[in-house]
Amino acid sequence: MRTRTALLLAAAPVAAAAAAVALEAGSWELTVSRHAVQVSPKPRKGCPDCRGEGGWWSPGPYPGGELCWCWDRPSWRLRLLPRPPFPDEPPF
Repeated sequence: MRTRTALLLAAAPVAAAAAAVALEAGSWELTVSRHAVQVSPKPRKGCPDCRGEGGWWSPGPYPGGELCWCWDRPSWRLRLLPRPPFPDEPPF
């Protein structure tokens, strides 16, 4: 049992580092909060159109912008269940 626990504890940092490298290579951003885990796209660094800036911005008195195609990917969100309140805590 101790060997299995030690292996699991040793594998967790390696898995986290591998996930971080994979997300960075694919131009993804991982956001973790108390309520959800979300994976969102980032502009690709090697994009020939926007050169990693994510879009085009027009100067002038009425500035506007347009997103590049490299950002046009879906984002995924995993909503977490709310934590139940403690039994001795008042509701408000």
